[in-house]
Amino acid sequence: MAGRRARERKARTRRRIIGWSIALVVVAAIAIGAAWALPRVLDRFSGPEDYAGPGSGEVIVQVQSGQNGSDVAATLVEQDVIASAEAFTDILVADPSIQLHPGAYRLAQQMSAQGALDAILDPANRAELRVTVPEGYVLRQVFERLERDLGIPQADFTQAAGDLTQFDLPADALSLEGWLFPATYTFDDGVTAVQVLQAMIARQQQALDAAGVAVEDRQRVLTFASLVQREARLPDDFGRVARVFQNRLDIGMRLQSDATVAYGTGNLHVVTTTREEREDTTNPYNTYANDGLPVGPIGAPGDTAIQAALEPTPGDWLYFVTVNPETGETVFSATYEAHNVAVAQFQQWLRDNPGWGG
Repeated sequence: MAGRRARERKARTRRRIIGWSIALVVVAAIAIGAAWALPRVLDRFSGPEDYAGPGSGEVIVQVQSGQNGSDVAATLVEQDVIASAEAFTDILVADPSIQLHPGAYRLAQQMSAQGALDAILDPANRAELRVTVPEGYVLRQVFERLERDLGIPQADFTQAAGDLTQFDLPADALSLEGWLFPATYTFDDGVTAVQVLQAMIARQQQALDAAGVAVEDRQRVLTFASLVQREARLPDDFGRVARVFQNRLDIGMRLQSDATVAYGTGNLHVVTTTREEREDTTNPYNTYANDGLPVGPIGAPGDTAIQAALEPTPGDWLYFVTVNPETGETVFSATYEAHNVAVAQFQQWLRDNPGWGG
């Protein structure tokens, strides 16, 4: 009897131990599950990961044309501007009226999503590059100016200009000379050489469209206008210079422009040219030795020169000479005798001002 009671007590003890063990295992499992699930539950209710504050440093973020909010958010995450894409897109979803515009923007790293969005929407944060190309500049001068103001190496422009198929040009265009419209341009930071040249050509096409120039006439008009641009000094003289050239073309008289000869030699700083240079028939831009217009433009003409080439000032002039290079005073003559008088005036000016003309 005593033995049976002892066995029963042992059995009851074993059952209690097993029960306690199972209870401990269940409690441990619940604790482990809570430890795994609780942060996720809290994350769900606390919202997506987001940086706090305005951030630090500076990074240029490019918003490309055609990108949606998710694309922009991914770029911001990639450049460590925001902590998560969700923090950014949630704001956009909540306010569908928000519009993101293409461009380059100066932002900080590790900004809040709202701060990053506010910065993109603020025009003051646009990262823009500005360059002004003067009228009459030749390609080499244009590329130098673009490198100086945009920071893009001249070699990039030279390489891009070597492939004319990537630009909207007529079939008879020999190069980009004359096709880069002289104006002030604004570009986003990160713009490429090809994109810059395409924008300048588009602006020249716009000018030609406004002037009513047919596509098949554009290369010739730009060539003519570039001569006017390089030879005329004062606004009132553009139409008269164009008339002299047009009158000569009409009667088969050579244009005899020192500017075209100089362009062909590469000596763009000179006022006059030498006899040897004017007699050089191998220079395709030599309008002393060759009939008609040169083979192509000799610089970048602006609106005034283009309009003058299309509508020269009425007159019977066949000659002109700038008698004072400092002021730009130019004398137009209908006869060779009158022209010689003006040339003598110019030569006297050169004697009085050594260092000019060479």
